[in-house]
Amino acid sequence: MAGRSKDEIARISAETMWAEDNATRALGIERIAVGPGSATMAMTIQPHMTNGHGMCHGGYIFLLADSAFAFACNSHGQRHVAQHCMVTFLAPGKLGSRLVAEAYERQRAERSGITDVTVRDADGTVIAEFRGHSRSIPGSLLPEG
Repeated sequence: MAGRSKDEIARISAETMWAEDNATRALGIERIAVGPGSATMAMTIQPHMTNGHGMCHGGYIFLLADSAFAFACNSHGQRHVAQHCMVTFLAPGKLGSRLVAEAYERQRAERSGITDVTVRDADGTVIAEFRGHSRSIPGSLLPEG
């Protein structure tokens, strides 16, 4: 990591994660931005994502937030996984709406971190608040050298 800026490490980490993250790509989640300790991802609610009430199934909202969390906590080059996550749903996601999840690392110390994610619709309505606790695992997202 010596000689690389924090922004470069975040970019390389995101590219490595993106190439390996089949679930995020398969659902059409867009990677908008990734920086040191932050990430922004977006998803448009499709018909197959709605539940019996005609609104976005909470699992898809959780998945969007979890993907933003993953890119934020893995932006330092060291691999991290979720240790504990929770979500509070505040408003329904509507069919056709574009949801944007913004993740910001709140705390990072040794092997653990806490990252908060806010999911909003295009009008700025907060759809969900998510908090993820991460734990480092062996391995780097950066190529050697």
